[in-house]
Amino acid sequence: MRQSTAQPPGSEEPDQRKRSAQLPSAYNTWLLDCVPATGCDVCAANWRQLAACKQSGDVTQAARHATEIRDHTSGVHGKP
Repeated sequence: MRQSTAQPPGSEEPDQRKRSAQLPSAYNTWLLDCVPATGCDVCAANWRQLAACKQSGDVTQAARHATEIRDHTSGVHGKP
C-alpha cells in the first residue's frame, strides 16, 4: 500500500500560511486615510495603534483603527 504525500490541513509551511494579498499602495493610502481630532485621547490612541500596525505590515488591523478614527471624528466630534 502506498503512503499519501498529502499534508493534513494547517501543516503548510509557515510562509504559506501567513501570505496575504498585496494591494496597490494607492489603495492602502485610501483605506488608511483619516484625520484624528485634535486633543482627543481616543483619536490619539487609535492613531498610535494605526501607526504601529502600518509599521508591522498589518494593514487589516490598521484599517480597523483608521475606521475607528473616521467614525469617531465624524460621530462624536461632528456633532455641534
